[in-house]
Amino acid sequence: MPELLATQDPEIAAAIANDIRRQTDEINLIASENYASAAVLEATGSVLTNKYAEGYPGRRYYAGCENADVVETLAIDRVKELFDVEAANVQPHSGSQANMAAYFATLTPGDRILGMQLDQGGHLTHGSPVNFSGKLYDFASYGVLREEETIDYDAVLATAREFKPALIVTGATAYPRLIDFARFREIADEVEALLMVDMAHIAGLIAGGAHPSPAPYADIITSTTHKTLRGPRGAIILSRRSLARKINSAVFPNMQGGPMVHAIAAKAVAFGEAARPEFRAYAAAVVANAQALAAALVNGRLRIVSGGTDTHLMLVDVSTRDITGQEAEDALRAAGIIANKNAIPFDPLPPRVTSGVRLGTPALTSRGMDAEDMDTVAGFILEALDAAGKDGAAASIRRRVLDFASKFPVPGIN
Repeated sequence: MPELLATQDPEIAAAIANDIRRQTDEINLIASENYASAAVLEATGSVLTNKYAEGYPGRRYYAGCENADVVETLAIDRVKELFDVEAANVQPHSGSQANMAAYFATLTPGDRILGMQLDQGGHLTHGSPVNFSGKLYDFASYGVLREEETIDYDAVLATAREFKPALIVTGATAYPRLIDFARFREIADEVEALLMVDMAHIAGLIAGGAHPSPAPYADIITSTTHKTLRGPRGAIILSRRSLARKINSAVFPNMQGGPMVHAIAAKAVAFGEAARPEFRAYAAAVVANAQALAAALVNGRLRIVSGGTDTHLMLVDVSTRDITGQEAEDALRAAGIIANKNAIPFDPLPPRVTSGVRLGTPALTSRGMDAEDMDTVAGFILEALDAAGKDGAAASIRRRVLDFASKFPVPGIN
């Protein structure tokens, strides 16, 4: 338990201590989660949280921002070099806000955007009617082929020709295959649209050379920093130099006030870590582990959407086990395995139930697990799914999961 908090606020201290134990004892397969390094955690919890720094380096609204300027300039320079881009804004608090700022910078309400369907791998901010994006802008959507379950690029082109969007958005939260950014660029050019890539899930893979980069093709790139990139919770916007001023204005003062300087410092630390040779090895291992896990689950007679994965995640169709995604999530949770239910393409069940679960390997790989360990993890998953609804069956699996997980330290904790 955190020592100072234990006396100052024992309830919060207990919750933190309990989550340290949870993160250590359980296997985390949530594709959008990871473990930040001790250095990232230290920067996140630093005294920089005390500083108001509205504005940008050299142009602040408050005095005393000289150290904030150093931190933000380092973050900007490092992320530009990491992804080989012309301009960067490191202030967005979240991926959704980064996407919002990107739209504000390039569009007016009512403009047309073409994005990926939420139920086939897209994100809420790619046009969901319950999200600001679907409320402020006129969206059309594209999806995947029914049989192959991969992006239907011909349909993307046909829809773009008919819809004539001002902006095309690609990137996904639940799509396991490589995205052909060059093809999207060709489509955007044909209909005279801007191209935005939301690389939130694959940013770490791109930084580590395990996924093609969108930098040569995209006008704007948005990303979170806490998934495969292993940084703090937050986001970035990368762009061509010609769009930088509009993007900066869209973030501040249009959308956000004072930036979180402590989070920007932690982003800078993460960008520095991602530039090291060992991070390239990590990114490659994330993909190798995902492919090994998918293969082991296929051997256990589970169906993997699109037949496999090229990235850090996979979608598992659990309807072959006569259970729902929600039931699968619950069964895995009872066994000490953390995953999330997720719609599969053309899912007949509603979003709160689903026919699938999404599994990812970033967090397991951060703990030092390798492809051979994925056979063990797959065994736990298959046992847990078979035990769904059976009282007491999960307890034995959970004990073995705990024993297995204890062999792999959690970065930043142990």
